[in-house]
Order: sequence, then C-alpha cells, then structure tokens
Amino acid sequence: MAEHQEKSPECLHIEEIVRTKMPTSPIYAFLLTPVRISGATTKGHVIARLPLSPCHMNSMSSLHGSVTATIVDWMGGMAICASSLRTSSGVSVDIHVCYQSGAKAGDEIEIEGIVEKLGSNLAFTKINIYKVEDEKRGKLVASGTHTKFVKGS
Repeated sequence: MAEHQEKSPECLHIEEIVRTKMPTSPIYAFLLTPVRISGATTKGHVIARLPLSPCHMNSMSSLHGSVTATIVDWMGGMAICASSLRTSSGVSVDIHVCYQSGAKAGDEIEIEGIVEKLGSNLAFTKINIYKVEDEKRGKLVASGTHTKFVKGS
C-alpha cells in the first residue's frame, strides 16, 4: 500500500494563497481557478497542474501566448512566496517567455516555478510549463523568466 505523504508547510502556504488571494485577482480567477498545487519547498520550488479549457485557447485552438505569460507571472510570484513563506511577492520588473510547443483544450499542463535568486530588492525566477502525458511531465510547452521587485513585500 502506498504511503500517504503529508503536504509540506510551504505547499499548505501556497494552497492558502491560492484559496484566499486568487479570487481577488479577476484575471487569475478567470484563468487559473482550477489550478492544483502539487508541491512546494522553501528553496522556492513550486509545482502545479492546470487543466486547459477553451478559455485558454487562441484562434488556432492552441494555448494562447497571453495565457502562458499570465501563468509565468503567477508562478513566479508563487515560487517567491514559497521561498520565504511570504504572502506578497512584489511587483513585476520583467517577464520573458519562450514558446516551444502547443497545448490544446482538454490537455493538462504542469507548471514549475523556481526561484533562482532572492535578494533584498529583486527576485529572479524561472518557470517551465510542460504538457502532462500519461500522468507524467511531458514535452516542454513554454519556459520563462520573471524578475520581481520584492523590497518591502
């Protein structure tokens, strides 16, 4: 029988932020409400999964670039919050996204956020978005970086 693994304090913290703060952001609430947090650590590493629906698609029925950029924005903040159990992740300074492949409505994606450096003024994050295939991480859909000003947050 498989052992039940308890969620880390960081995972519980990120789940609480999603539960309480996501409804206060109309764009996050619209696009990310079905997101599930799979794990988080104080090293600023967060994993989540999101089932894709028609509202995530562009006119070519593939994951819209603006949705992908919004996911990079959101996950960068979640990784920062996990790294030091903070509830605010600062404000965006720079977001960069590279699109590698597509995903369709009905697909599920896995979103990985990593804090590469958390300084007293700026935080640098890397985000990877994968298509879930056979319940495992599959092909890379997009990757991005997100820099945030964190002083005072």
